[in-house]
Amino acid sequence: MCSACEMVKAFLELRNREFTEKNVSTDSQGRSELLGMGYDSTPVTVIGERQVEGFDVVEIDKALAALDSE
Repeated sequence: MCSACEMVKAFLELRNREFTEKNVSTDSQGRSELLGMGYDSTPVTVIGERQVEGFDVVEIDKALAALDSE
């Protein structure tokens, strides 16, 4: 697994957020979903309707805040 992927997971755990991990190297459906969103590398974190590419703390926090305000 990529180091950025591990950092996203650790960050979400620190924020006490549940998440579903999809390993696109072993999950063909997950890989198809990733490609269908227009990405070909990981991590891509889907929070509500938002997609955050890479380990972007600011964007992840913004997406979490938007989800909480819905």
